Amino acid sequence: MRILIYGLNYSPELTGIGKYTGEMAVWLAEHGHEVRVVTAPPYYPAWRIRDDYLGAWYRTEHAPGGPVVYRTPLYVPARPTGIKRIVHLVSFMMGSLPVMLREMFRQPQVVFTVEPTFFCAPLTLFAARSAGAASWLHVQDFEVDAAFELGLLPAQGPIHDAALRIEKFFVHAFDRVSGISFRMVERALAKGIPACRVIHFPNWVDIDAIYPLDPAANRSNIIRRALAAKVPGIDDKVILLCSGAMGAKQGLELLAPLAESLSADPRVHFIFCGDGSFRGQLEALVAHRANVTLLPLQPLDRLNHLLNAADIHLLPQRASAADLVMPSRLSAMFSSGRPVIATAHPWTQLATAVEGRGLAVPAGDAGALHAAVLRLVEDHELRLRLGRAAREYAVENMGKESVLEQFEADLKALVAHP
Repeated sequence: MRILIYGLNYSPELTGIGKYTGEMAVWLAEHGHEVRVVTAPPYYPAWRIRDDYLGAWYRTEHAPGGPVVYRTPLYVPARPTGIKRIVHLVSFMMGSLPVMLREMFRQPQVVFTVEPTFFCAPLTLFAARSAGAASWLHVQDFEVDAAFELGLLPAQGPIHDAALRIEKFFVHAFDRVSGISFRMVERALAKGIPACRVIHFPNWVDIDAIYPLDPAANRSNIIRRALAAKVPGIDDKVILLCSGAMGAKQGLELLAPLAESLSADPRVHFIFCGDGSFRGQLEALVAHRANVTLLPLQPLDRLNHLLNAADIHLLPQRASAADLVMPSRLSAMFSSGRPVIATAHPWTQLATAVEGRGLAVPAGDAGALHAAVLRLVEDHELRLRLGRAAREYAVENMGKESVLEQFEADLKALVAHP
């Protein structure tokens, strides 16, 4: 198949949408498909274009056997606010326009885009219709709904109504709409999209690359070993790890008071690892806490050791986002065989996913989060049991090969019967 992928984020970004879109494109190319990608230079989650991509407005990359990747210019604000984010998104749409117009003439069979950003939807549909191709919208986050819930757009009034009308107009025009969780599929159906067009396309994890290491071998873990000189007795402590993108919707403001509430407990140490718009604030809040270590994003070859350095994974999420987004980091947390403590109200998609593989506490409830941490710190057997269940779920439901093979089959069916 000839597949054109259009999206803001792509590898070598290490977290979120860029990671998954990059792995998907490479997998499809390795399985014999002609894949072209129109994307931006890597900038997320640091909100800063990587140094080796500075100075080049347009850039083409093509490794043998891999996808052809076109990088197009955009504006990246150092401190993203509401207006600056809109300018950021519009700049990508405008910068990518000439490349997308050129790619139409290569006659792709499928034009695929990822939400966020929904700003890519109009140009995706135009390119697909002009080329006689099928169109596919893959929803990692329901961007418009999340903007309402997070207060980025007004929850009522003419702007609210106009945003919903625009979303409905474009979403209903796609031949396929996929979501990464069953709750997202349900939400797509609730928006009136016919069931025959809606696909469940979950995020995945390479279960052979992310796997449980023996907790008894902590001394050989390169992350724990690196911390040994700075944190006395690290091998005997229960490590609580929060890793990945540090942005507005993550609810990271709970981490500092949690660390403070456990500052006198010698059994516990926190690792906060990642980058993003909230990183600076988090650093300021925990700068003088002896029970907290801050790390930058780790390269892929250290990721399994990072995830296994944890005894417990922390997954804070704002209440307003817990049923609109499914954190991409969850699959790797599960695959590492460690339990997860997530902040999400009962019956949300995040709470449902974590049930039986960790603990879910009400979002924003610092007391409940503290109690959940103490429960797992004090119950070693419960940690092991929940961790085993998390690993089993990842192997059975989130394996990279099985997820992408099903996606490939869905693409072929779309091309055969648009």
